[in-house]
Amino acid sequence: MNYTGKLKQTVTEKFEYIPKANVQTFGCVQNENDSEKIRGILAQSGYEISDNFEVSDIVIFNTCAIRENAELKIFGNIGKLKALKAENPNMIVAVCGCMVMQPHIVEKIKKSYPFVDIVFGVNSIEDLPHIVYNWYVNNKRQVSNPEVKTEIVEDIPVYRESKSKATISIMYGCDNFCSYCIVPYVRGRERSRKPADILEEFTQLVNEGYKDITLLGQNVDSYGKNLDENIDFADLLNMLCKVEGDYVLHFMSSHPKDITKKVIDTIRDNPKISRQIHLPVQSGNDRILSLMNRRYTVQQYKDIINYAKEQIPDVGFSSDIIVGFPGETFEEYLDTENLVKEINFTQLFTFIYSKRTGTKAATMEDDTSHKEKSERLNRLVKIQQDIFFEYLNSFKGQTVRALVEERKGNTYSARMANTLVVHFESDKENLMDEFVKLKVTGKKGTVLTADLIIN
Repeated sequence: MNYTGKLKQTVTEKFEYIPKANVQTFGCVQNENDSEKIRGILAQSGYEISDNFEVSDIVIFNTCAIRENAELKIFGNIGKLKALKAENPNMIVAVCGCMVMQPHIVEKIKKSYPFVDIVFGVNSIEDLPHIVYNWYVNNKRQVSNPEVKTEIVEDIPVYRESKSKATISIMYGCDNFCSYCIVPYVRGRERSRKPADILEEFTQLVNEGYKDITLLGQNVDSYGKNLDENIDFADLLNMLCKVEGDYVLHFMSSHPKDITKKVIDTIRDNPKISRQIHLPVQSGNDRILSLMNRRYTVQQYKDIINYAKEQIPDVGFSSDIIVGFPGETFEEYLDTENLVKEINFTQLFTFIYSKRTGTKAATMEDDTSHKEKSERLNRLVKIQQDIFFEYLNSFKGQTVRALVEERKGNTYSARMANTLVVHFESDKENLMDEFVKLKVTGKKGTVLTADLIIN
């Protein structure tokens, strides 16, 4: 049954105006990709997409479960909607995403947040028209129990706010079961999209003028393993790069145990692929990596880094690091410091270990105080900050290419393929969402400054 049509009809009959929908995203870029689909469904169902939840008729929080602080922040934000709901009982409050794929979270919402009308998980996005329709018809709370689906639903409408940047999910789920990570439990096992479907979506985006396109997967290097077709991630990259157009292609995230020399060689041979690779290392100590169930050693990690630097001289690596993993000694933490100094990451995302119910690490003995973990984090942040500023300084005098993203007055903000932000001045009116050539003059804080090169 076409519930999108039924919902649109219901919305049209119920409201004397075009109702507004607000979707707020917490967490990773995959969650934002899901939110774009949620917005697409709502727009197709008769809603106007709004960035203001206070004046919206339906508010959806798309949640993250990766860390405890994320969940606490989300619950705090949900609580703020109680007063709005009291003022406008017809407003729908919904919570979806990774967090509500955990049964204990669903029960908490049922008991402690009675003003939440709808709860649905990451595998129920395509069912949203049916869920909202049922709420309007029955005026009854709709709670979808967390469920794992194996099929991939194509042709879900997408509402993208950017005219130049887009993401494409090439696969869903994860098979790695790192001992600290909740993702495989909330997003399920790995499922790859068919290459023809990815190619069709990618080609459409390029034809529509999108210039910065990111392929998404919890572990993109596993792409194709569950498909009948004989294709791997490098093959997919090569296929997409044959699409004609002016664009830069990114991907995230890679896994150190799975990224291959073939992928590195593919990046080397295709100038349309960004030379910036996100390769989460998590720790610089082999014992901790083993406890994390990462299934590679520090030397194996360094080997792939060194190979990439040999093949692609301008390659840059960003990474994720967890400090204070259960049982990590200070000496083992220092191994991580040493690795960071050796690799010279262009960007580092650092986190204090967060206990996640249901993971193996949650049962491990953890006798390091939060204060000590915070001190380790601060040390690491300072080291990376010094590395990053030195990296910024290396661009002075270079001519770079960047995609313009924002304008305030005569100041433009553009982003290079390596994700660095560049500010420049110009009174030209037609630069938004276009590639420009810039001569870097220096840096201001964490951004580069540059002069526009007129072709």
